Amino acid sequence: MQQSNLWNWITTVDHKRIGVLYLVAGGFFFGVAGLEALLIRIQLMFPNHSFIVGDTFNQLTTMHGTTMLFLVALPILFAFMNFIVPLQIGARDVAFPYLNNLGFWLYVSGGLLLNLSWLFGGAPDAGWTNYATLALNDYSPGPGINYYVLGLQIAGIGTLMSAINFITTIVNMRAPGMSYLRLPMFTWSTFVTSALILFAFPPLTAGLFMMMFDRIFGATFFSTAGGGNVTVWQHIFWIFGHPEVYLLILPAFGVFSEVIPTFSKKRLFGYNSMVFATVLIGFLGFMVWVHHMFTVGLGPVANSIFAIATMAIAVPTGIKIFNWLFTMWGGRIRFTTSMLFATGFIVTFVMGGVTGVMLAVVPADLQFHDTYFVVAHFHYVIIGGTVTGILAGFYYWWPKMFGSVLNEKLGKWSFWFFYLGLHLTFFPQHFLGLNGMPRRVFTYEANKGFETGNLASTIGTFLMTAGVLILLYNVVRTLQKGKRAGADPWDGRSLEWAVPSPPPVYNFAQIPRVRGLDPWWLEKVHGDGKLKAAEPLGLIHMPSPSYLPLIMAAGFFISGFGFVFHSWQVGALGLVAVFVTMYVRSFQEDHGFHLQPDEMKAEGVDS
Repeated sequence: MQQSNLWNWITTVDHKRIGVLYLVAGGFFFGVAGLEALLIRIQLMFPNHSFIVGDTFNQLTTMHGTTMLFLVALPILFAFMNFIVPLQIGARDVAFPYLNNLGFWLYVSGGLLLNLSWLFGGAPDAGWTNYATLALNDYSPGPGINYYVLGLQIAGIGTLMSAINFITTIVNMRAPGMSYLRLPMFTWSTFVTSALILFAFPPLTAGLFMMMFDRIFGATFFSTAGGGNVTVWQHIFWIFGHPEVYLLILPAFGVFSEVIPTFSKKRLFGYNSMVFATVLIGFLGFMVWVHHMFTVGLGPVANSIFAIATMAIAVPTGIKIFNWLFTMWGGRIRFTTSMLFATGFIVTFVMGGVTGVMLAVVPADLQFHDTYFVVAHFHYVIIGGTVTGILAGFYYWWPKMFGSVLNEKLGKWSFWFFYLGLHLTFFPQHFLGLNGMPRRVFTYEANKGFETGNLASTIGTFLMTAGVLILLYNVVRTLQKGKRAGADPWDGRSLEWAVPSPPPVYNFAQIPRVRGLDPWWLEKVHGDGKLKAAEPLGLIHMPSPSYLPLIMAAGFFISGFGFVFHSWQVGALGLVAVFVTMYVRSFQEDHGFHLQPDEMKAEGVDS
């Protein structure tokens, strides 16, 4: 029975189960990247320390950044998107359930390929940005960078598939009455994020493809000896890399826009302006990539244009901050764990945003560049924004996903350990950077003014680790003997709180009719507490599970592993498996199956 149940999870095309799978896989990679961060900070705890030195330290910093950004932050956000967005728009599933499964397994196979580098040949060591010429064969002759370029290409294909799926779902599968300006803010942020992925990932894919040809097939796209240009890689990477920051933070903004109104007992202040700000952030996110390259020497005109664009993007972000504050103003605030993460985020993110504006000032950036000031800014934004958003969403939607409520007392202990640890870790790094400590160094001399800041940073990392361990204990304890959650434990406002916890496989027995913004709240306050149906009760079509995505992802994995070690036969064999699977799928007639109304009534659904 257990084996059968595991197979059901592997082959599932149910968006809710795939959301849980993303959560589990992202949590695993979060543990790996967190351990790497802990090792980095232990090495830097004292001057002239020799715990982890040289190339091993370079591999740690590279893999920590790469894993956190590509395999942790976005996939865990994808977990929430997969589970929650179809429920919020009144749909029964995503537009392409099969593609949803394939996208997940491609992400897993790419992530595993990347992390197997630790065991077979050595990990990537050129930094998470993988700059040429450091990443070319002359300076990194081992297979490490091959793992990077191939693993991220495979995982990136899955990410692109998911983005296309979310866009199609939101455009075509909204319930009747769910106009664009009635979409919940989390759905809006998913929509804009998916558009960012659609336009930002192809440049990265092209750059990785060229880097692969330079390293494996002897091309010279980035090799100056063959007429290539190393600066081109920086442009390609940051044309992806800066929208990447916004596609990580926008879903977190969406989470806070759900959490703050719910626990303030008020409608979100300035909904239309929040939508406009979200779209504008997505648009401006593509116009600021050169602020990562102020020291390259592009000239005063280019630097000035991108400095102004960088400062301009603070305006829509500021609109969001004030709207959240005005939502809380005069509200009946309940400081649940989710709300603590949301309010703590505002303070932290404003600090990260201010240092971002400082970095946009070109003469100042010439001093800040490649120092720990940049590290501090980046982590204040990503951990203070994205990770706190993930944790707020985790506590907020856990009852909907698993049918039980996480322990609030343990949750608050977890919050305070994590939040205080975050500030103790990264606040001193601003001053380390201002005092001249360069980033990506594995040691430093004594009596240079770096000892206290680094010691404090490492202690802060241990506090953050304690916060995460308390969260894990909370999860295990709740799964074993947690308090059961009703359909609407938080007195929520959007449609996901109108269905049982966890939701049935078909989500809604009848597709609901939406009568306004915050549709579930409207029905509770101005209706009879039940959703209005937009269709009669009848047969529900459900898609069939499939094992083909797993085979296709395994083919990509085998091919990638072959090309890492220049084994053309193994590389070709994996690609043959991929194309054969695609061929089989193209002729497969998948009619799915239907659920009868009496089957739904048997589950206690009110029709």
